[in-house]
Amino acid sequence: MNNKWNKFIYKCWSPIYDYVFNAGLFLKARKEIFHEVSLDKGSKVLLVGVGTGADLPYLLHKGYEITAIDYSGDMLKQAQGKYADPSITFREMDAQQLDFENETFDFIVASLILTVVPDAEKTIKEMVRVLKKNGRFLVFDKFVPKNKRMSTRQRIVRPILKVIGTDIGMDFYDVYKIVGNACEIIEDKDVMMNGLYRKITANKKG
Repeated sequence: MNNKWNKFIYKCWSPIYDYVFNAGLFLKARKEIFHEVSLDKGSKVLLVGVGTGADLPYLLHKGYEITAIDYSGDMLKQAQGKYADPSITFREMDAQQLDFENETFDFIVASLILTVVPDAEKTIKEMVRVLKKNGRFLVFDKFVPKNKRMSTRQRIVRPILKVIGTDIGMDFYDVYKIVGNACEIIEDKDVMMNGLYRKITANKKG
């Protein structure tokens, strides 16, 4: 996967993305994931890879200052068209090179992004860099289930799925170790598909 290819793939995905990833099991999962998210009024929130804006309804109208970024301009236009709210700043940006100062945000959401970007380690490192001390990040994504290995079928389809823009064979903790000394995992919860999709939250140490 590379940025140029991802931009093309998500241009194709943008008109139909919500019919797949914001419906059915995914919609139910998002409601569960954000049910317990409660931040102070005025908190600065960053959505990394906002896509078509599927996570935005769970953060709007709560007094947060929201910044939503995506590398795909086509996906971003979908989100902007649906959520033209003054509390949201939309920016086209590479998650691997965040154009923000250190320790800018109180809370960061990364839904279905680490398994899409060319370099997940670089992305999570950037997320932690722009996260304030004692701030929190939330990851919702597909990873190899805890204490399991990929099945033969998954190993076969993994290269095919990479071509269409995602990786089903990533181990979260292989990615997380680059920021492990700076953060503390507070939740790692199976959300859907027998633990393939998980909700992971972590605090940045003060």
